Amino acid sequence: MTESGWLEVGSGVFQRRYDPMDVSVVVVVGPTGLTVVDTRNNPAEADEVIRDIARRFDLPIVAVVNTHAHYDHTFGNQSFAALPSVLIYGHHLIPVHFAEYEAPRLAAQQADPNREPDKRWADVVLTPPGVLVHTVHTMVVGGRTIVLIPLDPGHTDTDLAVFIPDGRVWLLGDVIEESGPPMFGSGSFPLGWPTVLEGLLREIQPGDVIVPGHGAVVGRDFVARQMESLQKVADTIRSCAAARTSLDELPGDHPLFTLWPKSMLVSAFAQGSAQLGS
Repeated sequence: MTESGWLEVGSGVFQRRYDPMDVSVVVVVGPTGLTVVDTRNNPAEADEVIRDIARRFDLPIVAVVNTHAHYDHTFGNQSFAALPSVLIYGHHLIPVHFAEYEAPRLAAQQADPNREPDKRWADVVLTPPGVLVHTVHTMVVGGRTIVLIPLDPGHTDTDLAVFIPDGRVWLLGDVIEESGPPMFGSGSFPLGWPTVLEGLLREIQPGDVIVPGHGAVVGRDFVARQMESLQKVADTIRSCAAARTSLDELPGDHPLFTLWPKSMLVSAFAQGSAQLGS
């Protein structure tokens, strides 16, 4: 880690990990400008990122990408949208996801901050991406080629892989998490998530750098191991549905509980069962 806090993880690609939640923010440096990937949890946190970028990089921010819809990656969008000539790119389903999940939660917290006192959302104005990505999109921003790849539903139905081909760097948001087990948050698809990673592994080459949504950079083998763990969740949800049993009926020494605490699996089983129609 450099003194500035920005770690160069690939040629001209810098990651900085921010608390709370050890969330990744990435800057892709081009000859004429910077692309920022993910915007943190509120305008104040986003403003901190903008100041940190200005101290480290002598180029303007020209674009922003959201890896998915969740608040810790998008609630700072409004600060970046206020910068001159900055476009925000994201999966085309982010506005729908915002309406279904983030907007009601934000409104409830703003009406009664004691509902979630750890959130600093008083000044948040939901700001969806202005450029909605429906299919694989190759763009040149700041003089740098970046590929945006909408993924099938996994961590959410708004997941977007960001690939920088000249550096063989993948920015995968919370489809991969390193600092803790993957979270089955709002709108997750636990049954399809392993298949998403299987597809990515067909494209990721040995030696490629993968930046997770939370935590340190990883390699292809880490993605393969996380895919195997997520497959165990999907298989167990299916077997419980077939046997008409529940998470609570799994034995205390079930292998899943060595990978996730039971409390983290509650939403996975609820969403997986709903998606099976059981």
